[in-house]
Amino acid sequence: MSENQPLYALVFLTSLFSSTCSQGTRFVHSAALDADGRYSIKWGFDESTITFEVEVETRGYIGFGLSPTGAMSSSDIVIGGVLDGSPYLLDYYTDSNRKVHKDVLQSYQLLYGRENDTHTVLAFSRNLQTCDDNDKVITGSTVRVIWAFHAEDVGVSGPVYHGTNRGRKSLRLLNPGTSSSIPAGTAFFDLQNEEIEPMIQKGHGNLVHHILLYQCDSNLNKSEINRGHECYHPNMPDSFFTCETVLFAWAIGGEGFTYPPHAGMSIGTSIDPVYVQMEIHFDNPSLQRGIVDSSGLRLYYSPSLRRYDAGVIETGVWVSLYHMLPPGMQDYITEGHCTQECLQESLDSEMPSGIHVFAVLLHAHLAGRAIRARHFRQQVELQPLASDDQFDFNFQEFQPLSQERIILPGDSLITECRYNTKGRMNMTWGGLSTRDEMCLSYLLYYPRVNLARCESLPEITGQLKFIGIKEIQEPVITWPFVIKSPKKYSNLSFTEAMDKYKWTRKRGKAFNNIVRKLPMNVRCSKIGQDEWSIQGMIISPPELKSEQTSAAVVACRNVSEIQCGCSFVLLLTACLLLILQTCLYL
Repeated sequence: MSENQPLYALVFLTSLFSSTCSQGTRFVHSAALDADGRYSIKWGFDESTITFEVEVETRGYIGFGLSPTGAMSSSDIVIGGVLDGSPYLLDYYTDSNRKVHKDVLQSYQLLYGRENDTHTVLAFSRNLQTCDDNDKVITGSTVRVIWAFHAEDVGVSGPVYHGTNRGRKSLRLLNPGTSSSIPAGTAFFDLQNEEIEPMIQKGHGNLVHHILLYQCDSNLNKSEINRGHECYHPNMPDSFFTCETVLFAWAIGGEGFTYPPHAGMSIGTSIDPVYVQMEIHFDNPSLQRGIVDSSGLRLYYSPSLRRYDAGVIETGVWVSLYHMLPPGMQDYITEGHCTQECLQESLDSEMPSGIHVFAVLLHAHLAGRAIRARHFRQQVELQPLASDDQFDFNFQEFQPLSQERIILPGDSLITECRYNTKGRMNMTWGGLSTRDEMCLSYLLYYPRVNLARCESLPEITGQLKFIGIKEIQEPVITWPFVIKSPKKYSNLSFTEAMDKYKWTRKRGKAFNNIVRKLPMNVRCSKIGQDEWSIQGMIISPPELKSEQTSAAVVACRNVSEIQCGCSFVLLLTACLLLILQTCLYL
């Protein structure tokens, strides 16, 4: 790529596959649930109902379920097949001990079924909210889909054990990502590691954690081009550190992404990258040896220029050891602020009419349980940009917004992450490893402005004060810095002191409440290594309010009434069924 290259608009970033559109059917989304393509699903939905079609390589029964964790216990399951030419479908659920029970309330409706010499196809539907405690409510958050099949149909005694014909996959059924297929003949280029499709090399899906594409300084030392190196190693070339502005991000479990027809990532303008850096993070906890990887990104592009140049803003918690989570916490919350001051300065200068966000990638690591990208205007909370109340570390991809959101100068954003550190004995630190933590939301938007990162980090002084630290050794010549007093922490690094503190749930909760109120260090950086003037300033978290509070209370009350009414109807139905069965028996 050179400065003299013609101007193009980057239209697509893709990987293993995109959701497909079925012309003339209700099923506009699809996914393969297993790596060998033996089990595939299609689905479609409206405001109240979801419809599935499953196609499986078997002439026996098919199992399909929704699980809270991806395991068998406490799951909502439907099992069906075609027996002697007649399709059947039964609603089941499992208890906490994984025992299968037939649901008294059959919430799934069989639409059709057929089979040939090798495959069985079933179509069925259900309400998103069934008012049955044994059914999972389907929302826009991540859903853990579990699947199974067997060569035999369901008999009188129920389904036989499926054996190894089972698995799980996380999907967003109501927010499944972009579904546009890539036209045949679309030009593309690949960015791949040389011997170390996203392009994830087959069999390496569990090793490649995430891929980041950065824009580098145009004065990069040309002798260092096409050289791979261990990330952030002391011997990494200095010019690699100029590659700071994120152009695109892919994380584990994600698929391809298609830009909207009116926006694309431009190539060839004066502010576009001359050089890019692809950073791949691998996760190999079992220390497998002899693995050579060639994963990377495939970027599709078109000579037809889109109306707007798109960009990426990284928001959330500035990645640092100062982002710390105590051990043993069931529910710990961190907040990363994209402050009013940063957006005011940058957008007033670059785009006073505001920017349009069209997709968001929510990112955390293994302790993450839920993430929200919250949006405020004049300190009043609007609807979230994106949220996932069932966050799955193994399934992270850009969520397209159903309606583009305008971010105005003076707005503010909070990336809120909920974590679970139960079972961990020591502090969890902000960092790059999957066993460290992050709390980030990447915003895809247009028109592009000169803002790359809009983040915050709680001041360390208040965090140290919580555990009784009074003084650090100065001048600071080591990292992490060393404690001077009190005596019990003397000569320990601040990370060692934090680990030495006797954490309890009560203390962890108190620490969480303090950290969320501490003054914070603002990060407000431009593309490249330049900064807006607000960068590095210390400000207090804003006083925020929600105009939706009273409406939310009413909405909750209405939902409760609906559920109570629905429960009454279901109870009445169950009673009538019992009476009918008794009459038939008599």
